[in-house]
This record gives sequence, structure tokens and C-alpha cells, in this order.
Amino acid sequence: MQLDLVTLIIIGANVIISLKGFNDNYFFDRYKFNVSAIRAGQRERSITSGFLHVDFTHLFLNMFTLYFFADVVINWFGPGKFLLIYFVSLVAGSLLSLYFHKNEPYYSAVGASGAVTGILFAAILLQPDMRLALLFIPIPFPAYVFGIAYLLYSIYGMRTRIGNIGHSAHFGGAIGGFATVLLFRPSLLSTQPLMVALLALPIVLLFILQRAGKL
Repeated sequence: MQLDLVTLIIIGANVIISLKGFNDNYFFDRYKFNVSAIRAGQRERSITSGFLHVDFTHLFLNMFTLYFFADVVINWFGPGKFLLIYFVSLVAGSLLSLYFHKNEPYYSAVGASGAVTGILFAAILLQPDMRLALLFIPIPFPAYVFGIAYLLYSIYGMRTRIGNIGHSAHFGGAIGGFATVLLFRPSLLSTQPLMVALLALPIVLLFILQRAGKL
């Protein structure tokens, strides 16, 4: 697969900044997502944290996912709008994390997961019948099934705090990618109404649970 230049630039930026963070604890701590620091005015952390990773595995998994789904979005919208979706999703992931963890001043996080999840969900919304196969589920299945299951798992993860994973950032990124695609291609509301509704259901459920105090 030949990657577009913009994808290579994003991957390169993630690698370079993450490597800097691996070897410089002060740099890592200064630019990671941290609730108290952001609320104190260091809002740039909402973006810079998306280019830091905890280790090589974390970095590889995010860039590997981006590698597979970036071209789907670029083929539909071009590199400029792809880049916009990426950064909208990154910021949306940080904002949702800040919202759900606003009373946890020591909450910290890093990783491109929010931005990458936004690209993943943009690709799913654009090509819902795209076939996916996971390592532990080798049988291909429609992408929209994975998308719905992933968001439901993220809600479960947010409720149970399962694992050391920023589920709220993933969910926020998915919302960012979903909303931006509909902004760029509103015709999907009429050409794919069922798919839009199915992918929106977990998002609606998230905020219902939040208002009911279940998260």
C-alpha cells in the first residue's frame, strides 16, 4: 500500500515526538494530557498529548491502525479534509476526556488513539460494508459491526475503568470523525440513513447514561 504524503507526515511526527518523550521525562510530563494542567491554562496539551505514547507497542498499534484506514478517508475527501478530520478527532477525544474526568485533577493520558479512532470511524461511515478481520476473529465481517461493538465496549470500559486505557478519548475521537464526515458529506443522511442511525446509537446511549449518572 502506497501511503499519501500527509499520512507519512503524521506518522513521522508521532514517531519523532514519541521518541523524544521516551527519552525525556520532563518533555513527556510537560506535554501529556493532564486535567489540572489543562484547567490551569495549558490547553496545548489537548493536542500535544496526541503525539506522545507510553511505549513502542502503543505507538505501533496506533500507527498500524492509521496505516490501514487513512487512505479510505483520503480517497473520499483528499488530504486536506483528512487532516482536518484527524485533528478534530484528536481535540474531540481530549475534550470528552476532560469532560468525564474534570473532577480528577491527576488524570493523565497520552496517545494518538482519539485521532486514529476518528479516522477509523470516518472510514467505517464512508464504507460501512468494508470487510474487517481481527487477529482473534479471522473471519471477515462488516466494518459497521466492529464500529458499533467498539463503541459499546468503550462505554463498558468507561463505566468499569477496565484497563489502563483512555476509553473516553477513543469515544470522543469516534464522535469527532463521525460528525465531521457528516458535515463534509451530509448526503449520507439520505443515502445511508440506517447506517448513520446505527452508528449514532452508542453515542446517544453514552449521553443518556451520563445524564442518568451511570458513568
